[in-house]
Amino acid sequence: MERRATSATFPPAATSVAAARRFVRRTLNEWDLAQVADDALLATSELATNAVTYAGTAFEVRCTLEDGGVRIEVLDQHPTRHIAMPSVEATSGRGLPSIDRLASSWGITYEGLTKGVWFRLDKPGTRSGERDTAPVLGVPSLALDDDATGLALASERALRPRPGEDSLDGAVEAVRDVLSADGAAVLLADREGDLVLGASTGAIPDPPVARLTVASLGPHARVGDPWVTADPTDPVAAALSARSLVAAPLQVQGRLTGVLVAVARDPDRFDEAAGKRLGRIAEEMALSMERARIGELERSWRGWLSFVAEASDLLAGTLDQERTMALVAQLVVPRLATWCAVYTVDETGAARPAYVWHADETRVDGLRELLAVAPEPPVDSSGAWNGHTAVSAAARAVAGPTADDMAYAFPLIARGRRMGVLVIGRPAGDRFPQGAIDLAEELSRRAALAIDNARLYTAQTTMSRALQRSLLPPGIPEIPGLEVEVVYQPAGEGSEVGGDFYDVFECGADPAGLAPATRWRFAIGDVCGTGPQAAAVTGLARHALRILAAEDMPVPDVLTRLNRLILAEGPRARLLTLLHGEITPRPGRDGVRIDLVSAGHPLPLVLDPDGGVHEAARAQPLLGVFDDAEFTAQTMELRRGQVMLCVTDGVTERRSGDRLLGDGHGLENLLAGCRGLSAGAVAARIQRAVRDFGPEPSNDDVALIVLRAS
Repeated sequence: MERRATSATFPPAATSVAAARRFVRRTLNEWDLAQVADDALLATSELATNAVTYAGTAFEVRCTLEDGGVRIEVLDQHPTRHIAMPSVEATSGRGLPSIDRLASSWGITYEGLTKGVWFRLDKPGTRSGERDTAPVLGVPSLALDDDATGLALASERALRPRPGEDSLDGAVEAVRDVLSADGAAVLLADREGDLVLGASTGAIPDPPVARLTVASLGPHARVGDPWVTADPTDPVAAALSARSLVAAPLQVQGRLTGVLVAVARDPDRFDEAAGKRLGRIAEEMALSMERARIGELERSWRGWLSFVAEASDLLAGTLDQERTMALVAQLVVPRLATWCAVYTVDETGAARPAYVWHADETRVDGLRELLAVAPEPPVDSSGAWNGHTAVSAAARAVAGPTADDMAYAFPLIARGRRMGVLVIGRPAGDRFPQGAIDLAEELSRRAALAIDNARLYTAQTTMSRALQRSLLPPGIPEIPGLEVEVVYQPAGEGSEVGGDFYDVFECGADPAGLAPATRWRFAIGDVCGTGPQAAAVTGLARHALRILAAEDMPVPDVLTRLNRLILAEGPRARLLTLLHGEITPRPGRDGVRIDLVSAGHPLPLVLDPDGGVHEAARAQPLLGVFDDAEFTAQTMELRRGQVMLCVTDGVTERRSGDRLLGDGHGLENLLAGCRGLSAGAVAARIQRAVRDFGPEPSNDDVALIVLRAS
């Protein structure tokens, strides 16, 4: 076989796990290895989750086509960190225990500054691949889809494991024919000790009319002997509505794994000879039935992993708290329960239902009213909960049959914080399988982390926006003979405070307020970086400009003083580029005079009425570098019809591939096309050009001031 290899690198983000799976799926399809895609995707998902969660670095996925199979390796950049092997109670990936079960071989490699975990999957039909990839009694393989259909399929198989129907159906047909019975069935013991119908033929009710458990069987079953009965009170006969019954236990190594049954509508159809005959058949079938059960447990385990992996990806895909709670409820309903309620804990510690969902949408309102008056579910421990049944008759009447449902509550605890409670419910006659409870408990842990992340992100965004608003002026004053328009657009989603700022304010006014202002000042600046440190320098600069201007300090002296203030911040200091100017109206309303200094800032551009564009200042040192920096004001006149454009580097350095908007006089050409426009129209055109210049959103703040003499 030709040796082929491909790789891809992914950032340390939760969404990268799904991207890594898509890369592996696409690669295996191209190499005609779709047969091993299910196991490959599960193993890749676990290793990628560990790389993101525990290493916290970018990671690489390498796929190598080898003779008889494929080798996949996930590498991160923390070779000295301990490889996580979380237990089944962990809130993240399953790590190496999962890989050990899925792969034919696996190992760990170190390459300089990277650590890799690799695994190999053999192609079906090869000698080493036959054991792991052979179909289990005709059960189709589980596809790990990247959409809600795959998630539903995974959870359904995880919750309702059924043995291989082809082999079991043949077995019960044979039993029916050999014993001339009206019906035959195989009852298999599940993980909770219940006997579930594996396969049946003829007069067998599906499902059984009563619940059957291993503990409810008589003494014959416990000692491994077949039995014949016409007693309608026999637990198996009652559950299968049989008037005559012969049954034989299925035992493997002394452990009861199921029951093989033949039934008849007439009493006394079977004798002791039929019991012995069925006992011999049961002995022959027991081992194959155990293989079927183990195979289905394995497939159920893989379905469980699929459900958890897909649920984690979906929860990681949003940082909105309301959407996260809605997503949790819709993951639960109807896959695990008939209805779901997500409670949140308020400042007083009280739990209140924040999101309620029911498989029958017409019952949502009644369920919400029922839970609103019900006692609070426990916020510290998981278990059955019946608080919704202990309400007034009026509230129960509004909820209808839902008031009698059985429910389980699971606390939502993340990072030691009690976030709320997840409550799931089913109709009273539809008990919760242990698999559903385990999945709901695992989902509650991951949901708690997702809700806490969304809460923290919302709090940070709210705080950042409030801080950002405090660093911008409350309004723009009216200046005689001058149109003023400003634009400010922070980068990102508002979780970080930007370093760009602007201000336009009056100065030289009569302190008593008896005379109007005769001069105004404007400023536009860019602090190096973002976040709290940049915000501190931004606040210092904006307020210092206003305070020093109120003292009638000349523009150059203001920058000199501000430079010293920034340097006095020591290690907290940040570099600052600043364009600062003073505006004085000319006599006869013929434009304005501007005294300005550009301290390391992009130079302002002036658009003449005839379409010509030229720079209006010369560059001087930026602030926060040299203690002895000196500044000189430059005076210019902005005549009627002329436009001055002042921008931050978020405009000039807007990127599209290898090109910047400011390359090759790009901004000058853009401004030249604004001839005859108002200040507001010029600002809107520049803003739109910045937005449309590149396919990706801008990663830098954008601020601009447009002054047009009128």
